[in-house]
Amino acid sequence: MKVIIWVAEGSWPACVAAARTWVPAAADVLLLHVTSDEATAVAHGAFTGLLGRGHPERDPGIQVEHLAAASAQQLLQAAADRLGRPCTRVERTGRVEREAVAAAEDADLLILARDGDRSRLGPKSLGPACRFVVDHAPCPVLLIWPEPAPDLADMPPPPPPPPHHR
Repeated sequence: MKVIIWVAEGSWPACVAAARTWVPAAADVLLLHVTSDEATAVAHGAFTGLLGRGHPERDPGIQVEHLAAASAQQLLQAAADRLGRPCTRVERTGRVEREAVAAAEDADLLILARDGDRSRLGPKSLGPACRFVVDHAPCPVLLIWPEPAPDLADMPPPPPPPPHHR
């Protein structure tokens, strides 16, 4: 069994805790971190468009890439330490939601946490990236709350019954 844990800033500890509870000890676990390429592209673009003609060594996009890679490695190491069992660590860069789906291509389970408004129940508890992954993942998904779920009293009332036809 191959299980992927999506290690995202702010919610990864809950995903690792879920894996420790629900994933069999014999499973192959892969910790996945995806870094968005948007900030790097903006830094490269601003530099080449305004400042960098003739001085590629000053490109701030390179520094942004290095900082993002170091941050991803720290998160993956912290997740591996908390998982407390052998695992593989993978860092990808690109469109976050698409990279997460692509990484799950041959997985048996993908564990991820809600990334939207977590103060209430409902579809808004899924941000755009998480919604895309839930809708497109090629494997079963274990979707968790990074903190205790809101009370069921927050659930909207049911729709009114349909009108009777005579």
